[in-house]
Amino acid sequence: MEMANYIFQILRSQPLIIWSWGFNSPEAVLNGLRFNVSGFKFSGIVEILYNDGSDLFDIYFVEGEQKVDVIYGCYIDMLIDVIDNKVEKVDNYKERVKREYL
Repeated sequence: MEMANYIFQILRSQPLIIWSWGFNSPEAVLNGLRFNVSGFKFSGIVEILYNDGSDLFDIYFVEGEQKVDVIYGCYIDMLIDVIDNKVEKVDNYKERVKREYL
């Protein structure tokens, strides 16, 4: 639970970015945090797990019950950018936001 709270604090440091992912239903898991997203590029579950051996984080992207991608060895200060690039950021991001929401 302590690691989940730590990760959640990191994510909350950039609320506009995590809201853009459609971030919802955060849940503490062993050594990490799991939550749902609904972004332009990926919709499903993101799991951020602390890896004791490397002292870094592994990020799992899950659709249904299947892990579709894994990013190993992410530094804490890169978590938000790495997830944002996988979940939300597209080449024409500003245009896409205007088209979808304005």
